[in-house]
Amino acid sequence: MDAVTAALAPFDALRVKAPLGAEDDILRCHPKSYIDMLRDASPTEGWRSLDADTHMSAGSLAAAFRGVGAVVRAVDMVMSDDATNAFVAMRPPGHHAERETAMGFCFFGNIAIAAKYALDHHGLDRVAIVDFDVHHGNGTQDLVEADPRILFCSTHQSPLYPGTGAAHETGVGNVLNVPLPDGTGSKAFRDVMSQVVLPRVDAFSPQLLLISAGFDAHRDDPLAGMNLVEDDFAWVTGQLCDLADSHCDGRVVSSLEGGYDLAALGGSVAAHVGVLKERGA
Repeated sequence: MDAVTAALAPFDALRVKAPLGAEDDILRCHPKSYIDMLRDASPTEGWRSLDADTHMSAGSLAAAFRGVGAVVRAVDMVMSDDATNAFVAMRPPGHHAERETAMGFCFFGNIAIAAKYALDHHGLDRVAIVDFDVHHGNGTQDLVEADPRILFCSTHQSPLYPGTGAAHETGVGNVLNVPLPDGTGSKAFRDVMSQVVLPRVDAFSPQLLLISAGFDAHRDDPLAGMNLVEDDFAWVTGQLCDLADSHCDGRVVSSLEGGYDLAALGGSVAAHVGVLKERGA
């Protein structure tokens, strides 16, 4: 997280310490048996593996609970007009966590929890999630695909981990998957966003816009083969803010997902947050 902390340092923005998430909010997406399993698996020292990618140290579960608390607090802040938009600089990420499965470094479906909390607690009817992480948000899809109040749109490299996110996966008509080939660059990404994803979000007319902000589609990231740069993340952030201005008084909550080259991650976060700050001023 040092790269993210350094990237955020120049911004004169309100900073809020993430509270621990409430179990009741996690239960909107995950059963108690799953939460109890994570508690039982959490080591008091050393580390434990839940799968080949997902490991727990003594502090992992508390960090995961703070990730939930952070997105819920961010939703409260934008819905109460304490902020126009918010960026949740928390790890572990969340978009691979399925209802009863931790995977892909993820334990709880943070962005899906945020969506359901906004609907249930703030009385909204429509929330949109846009995920531009290079990996498909299989967990988010698993948690929202049966809920027509939530639109989930994902651009992602395919084939790639976790092997989901085909175009024919449409939920109850509320899921839009746009798989992109290895080597996709700026023009193709912007074309897909402009011609496919943004019009779908516009037609949905969300009352709150959530972003799963993964930056591992950057050309320097070691885990994938897309060729995006910082300007692409700034551009898509601006486009999403335009839609939020049109439909929901600019209300945007963005939550950090992937990004594994530290220099690229820091630069991309700075580009993303710079636009959010400018639009929220």
